[in-house]
Amino acid sequence: MHSSLRIRQIRIAYLFLLPAIIVFVLGLIVPLINTLELSFNELSMGSPWDEREFINLENYQRMFSDPGVQTSVGVTLRFAAFVLIAELVIGLALALLLEKPIRGAAIFRTIFILPLMVSPVAVGLIWRYLLDGRIGLVNFYLNQIGIPSQTWLGEPGLAFFSIVITDIWQWTPFIFIILLAGLQALPSEVLEASRIDGANWWQMTFLIKLPMLRSILLVTVLMRLIDVFRALEVIFILTFGGPGRSTQVLSLHIYKTAFTSQALGYASTIAVMLMFIMLILSMVLMVISNPFKEKSDF
Repeated sequence: MHSSLRIRQIRIAYLFLLPAIIVFVLGLIVPLINTLELSFNELSMGSPWDEREFINLENYQRMFSDPGVQTSVGVTLRFAAFVLIAELVIGLALALLLEKPIRGAAIFRTIFILPLMVSPVAVGLIWRYLLDGRIGLVNFYLNQIGIPSQTWLGEPGLAFFSIVITDIWQWTPFIFIILLAGLQALPSEVLEASRIDGANWWQMTFLIKLPMLRSILLVTVLMRLIDVFRALEVIFILTFGGPGRSTQVLSLHIYKTAFTSQALGYASTIAVMLMFIMLILSMVLMVISNPFKEKSDF
């Protein structure tokens, strides 16, 4: 009797999971298989699927020697380095500032997380108008203090700086929220013992709090790194990868290859490389976070 009831419960559980499994297969597994298959073929935009031409590993050989791919990977890594360091420093500083209850802390926290609530497309449009060389508010305020107007999105160095600033503005709150939660979850006994031993603020922060937050910091950085490799919408709207290729990150290069050059097979090959990078990062993230570590003893 107990066995039949258990089997029935399992069947009901799978029945409720079935819609999610169907969506997962149709929305992820099938496109993934098609992308892998297409990466070994040549197919142009608008051509029927049956007209694809199998070319073996030619796309992969082309990818590893393509200057455009190499440039995009370099831009992506440089972009990741700048935004991750800046967001981590600013987010940690804000978390330490608002760690303890202060008057108006709830208001400040709400203000800090507002950029997260704005869609990437809206963020791109907002900053495109703010950085406009003729009517942008950034140049307007710079002129008020005697600094001449800049073509923020028209020069390679300034355009790269612009997408970095935009990403910092949008995603620093993400790091701030996670680190603030981590700081508030630290064991009070350890912190209190440190105060009794005479530790000052610097010692408490760099010798006690940050070492205890090490795993959280690493997981946060990996999560943001995965997001950085997927960055597309904001950069697409701000610069479309220009001037030249100065802001063309890897995901945008894939988009241009597929929809501008109309080389779907080659774009799929680059997408496979990007998926492989993200898979490695995700596996590292899972190993570090280890959601099953509490059950490992059983």
